[in-house]
Amino acid sequence: MKKIIALLFTLCLLVSCAWAQSKHEKKKNLVVKEWRQKADGKDKFFDQQITYDPQGRKIEDVEYASYGQKRRTVYEYDGDSRLVKREVEYDDKNHVVRIRKFEYNADGSRKMQYNYKPNGTLISVREYEYTYK
Repeated sequence: MKKIIALLFTLCLLVSCAWAQSKHEKKKNLVVKEWRQKADGKDKFFDQQITYDPQGRKIEDVEYASYGQKRRTVYEYDGDSRLVKREVEYDDKNHVVRIRKFEYNADGSRKMQYNYKPNGTLISVREYEYTYK
């Protein structure tokens, strides 16, 4: 019975890894553009663009308004990791507004988030706690 359970667990793990891999495979070098328009079909405008790198990781997210770029966020990773190491947020004039740095637990869940001003001054810290019931 224990062997069957171990075999089923291993099979589920392999299937979930393959699904996660294929999900990221689809996003390699992908650029997603979103358009918004009113219900009457008028006033269509460019709303958002998300860019992914060759490994399928989100590297840039640009939000637009009628006047142009509203905000832009750039994502940085540590090597080949899928975990975001740093986010830099820019305003409509492409000036840095906020920098976020992240720490993770051994299982990949987010542990800490540090929020900085553009000059490097720490604004706040967010700590994550996970409780399973």
